[in-house]
Amino acid sequence: MSSEMYMYYHGLMVPRETHPQESLNFAQEFSFKDDDVLAVTYPKSGTVWMQEILSLVLNGGDLTPIQTIPNWDRVPWLENTRLAKVVDRLKSPRALVSHFPYYLMPQSLHTSKAKVIYIMRNPKDVMVSSYYFHRMARFLEDPGTFDEFMEKFLEGKVLFGKWTDHVKGWRLAKLGDRILYITYEEMVKDLPEALRHISDFLGRNLSEETIQKIAEHCSFKSMKANQMSNFSLVPKKYMDSEKSNFFRKAYTSGI
Repeated sequence: MSSEMYMYYHGLMVPRETHPQESLNFAQEFSFKDDDVLAVTYPKSGTVWMQEILSLVLNGGDLTPIQTIPNWDRVPWLENTRLAKVVDRLKSPRALVSHFPYYLMPQSLHTSKAKVIYIMRNPKDVMVSSYYFHRMARFLEDPGTFDEFMEKFLEGKVLFGKWTDHVKGWRLAKLGDRILYITYEEMVKDLPEALRHISDFLGRNLSEETIQKIAEHCSFKSMKANQMSNFSLVPKKYMDSEKSNFFRKAYTSGI
């Protein structure tokens, strides 16, 4: 592990550039509201996809947020530096995303009525997507050969730890009916049906017309073309799209 690029936080490997100690402390002290929604994923399991979905579901299908605000500002990462800068601008119901394992959730999540959506994805696809992301992300170590990266992945010597530990921790979360489990594969197979589950879970009661509208705007093609969602606004010093596009090909990039 490069001590320059990564650090350990309560046993978890995180990137220094996007997760300095100040932002990690801010996450631990974050106060969840009862109507907040938190989407949690192991990296490359559908985080960006869920940012788009929540932006639309919580706003009744209104396209304004996804067309005017970068995804990292409208649905920020709990543990990222950006949250402290935008938190006061977030309108209720607030939506956030996180890669944190269950044991690192702030105490306020447990004492609030905030809801959680946990998205799981086939670990083989997670690993492949993560490998290509490491190649383009300049704030992460070069992954080496695919075989070398696969060995690290299987041993859990990667960002946010071992996939099995992450999934197991959240599957055993004591949140009762406040947590919804959904798989990336379910979303790929039938996005409108997945949106109905999410809508019902969040008590949104969206019409079928709105569900279809959201599904259309959360398609791979639409998101890849949306400057506010495709990470094209990220400076090259952080992400080098010449090495690998964030949206590589439909439903394999871990959107």
